[in-house]
Amino acid sequence: MKQERIGLTIIYIGDGKGKTSAAAGLAVRAAGTGMRVLYLQFVKGDWPSGERDILTKLDNVEVKVMGRGFVGILGDRKPLQEHIDAAHVALDFCIKALKSKKYDLVIADEAIAAIESDLLTVDEVYKMIKSKPKSVHLCMTGHKRIKKLIDAADLVTEMKMIKHPYYKGILAQRGIDY
Repeated sequence: MKQERIGLTIIYIGDGKGKTSAAAGLAVRAAGTGMRVLYLQFVKGDWPSGERDILTKLDNVEVKVMGRGFVGILGDRKPLQEHIDAAHVALDFCIKALKSKKYDLVIADEAIAAIESDLLTVDEVYKMIKSKPKSVHLCMTGHKRIKKLIDAADLVTEMKMIKHPYYKGILAQRGIDY
């Protein structure tokens, strides 16, 4: 007898490295079992990404980069409203994707970070969680613990920074950090 799939809400948070990498690993695992995956990025924009490069090569993974890049850092000169508008387009797209049941797993990378950057509200992201059909998995990433989202999730993993090479003057490296 085949068990009915129960779609989980998964959150990877924390100040440590590895949230996006964990989400990408989840996408690879799901794709490897034949699941249809949407990997949607809310913030990072056209910043290079090794995980995105490999995910685009998988037949059952669709990658959507909808953010306009990091907000207010790394030389960002875009008006905040441009980031806000892009985040809302991504949110609407994500909700439609969840409801379509076209995907078995939807990854909303940096959706929680979009709240932290004042691009989206907690209630808007909570609405996204609640729009998820019972059989669809949803994974989100970000930094902060937001009680309302954690309470709505089935699985929450926190990455805690113990040590980081940046504080020794070592900048992000392609293949390790992005």
